[in-house]
Amino acid sequence: MRPKVQTFVADGPLPEWDASEEEIERRVEQLEAIPKPVTGEEACALVACFGPDDCYGVAWTLLHLIETGSAPVLTTDPGPHSNEWHQRLYNRAVNGGLIP
Repeated sequence: MRPKVQTFVADGPLPEWDASEEEIERRVEQLEAIPKPVTGEEACALVACFGPDDCYGVAWTLLHLIETGSAPVLTTDPGPHSNEWHQRLYNRAVNGGLIP
């Protein structure tokens, strides 16, 4: 795994909506520094970085980065109690015809 991905993953999930502006900006900068496309291993690690909300749209950036990987990360339905972003990734892969 590349160092920039390791750094982002090591910092854990994206912060909630009430995080400081500095914290959100720091995570955005980390995310934007990751070169595309990501590897399958990196995409799997990045899936754990979704937080409880959309973090002012940063979660969409993370989702799009994960989708640059060569294959869908979530190939089975994560279930109704999963993180909304995990469900969204799975649904987009199904709707895109990438998984049955």
